[in-house]
Amino acid sequence: MTDLTIIGTGNMARGLAARAVAAGRSVQLLAHEDKAKADSLAAELDGKITTGVLGEQLTGALVIPAVYFDASRAIAEQYGDALTGKVYVDITNPVDFATFDSLSVPADSSAAEELQKATGAKVVKAFNTTFAATLSNGTVAGHPLDVLIAGDDAAATQAVVEFASAAGLNPVVVGPQRRARQLEHMGFLHILLSANEELPAYQWNSALKVVPAA
Repeated sequence: MTDLTIIGTGNMARGLAARAVAAGRSVQLLAHEDKAKADSLAAELDGKITTGVLGEQLTGALVIPAVYFDASRAIAEQYGDALTGKVYVDITNPVDFATFDSLSVPADSSAAEELQKATGAKVVKAFNTTFAATLSNGTVAGHPLDVLIAGDDAAATQAVVEFASAAGLNPVVVGPQRRARQLEHMGFLHILLSANEELPAYQWNSALKVVPAA
């Protein structure tokens, strides 16, 4: 068994795995098809990482698909009952890429809530407001990244809080799973800022942070 299973080998998977290594957590890293990609990333990060491909047994108590929303839903459906009892961390922003002007989920729902319909796992929203480039170091301008977290299950939510804290990040629980609706709009706005070439200060290396009163 491992502490986490991270699915994917792209930039977000790299950032999350880097934070897991920094936290001293054991990781199962699953590539979509090409195990060599997982092997390469594991060698680069040099932590307690085992590798495999999607479809293999999940060993992590926390399962984090570092993929787009539709792919995450497909993974939840693929694993079915094997996810029961696990914490399924939804990092997605379900952007409608056909228009790049809205989200693809119903207005009265969220990616997290839609994923919950597809799995018996405990779905917790987190990391959708953090960018891959900033996760690698865990800071922006000397400040630890805020990880905004929403979940209905207290133990599952706490497991994500503990991982984020151990990784040197600042976990902020914003409420129940339905608060993912607001988090996904925040994440989408952050994406729009970074995709705007007229705002060079926000080119995928910025962070959203809630600054408490002194």
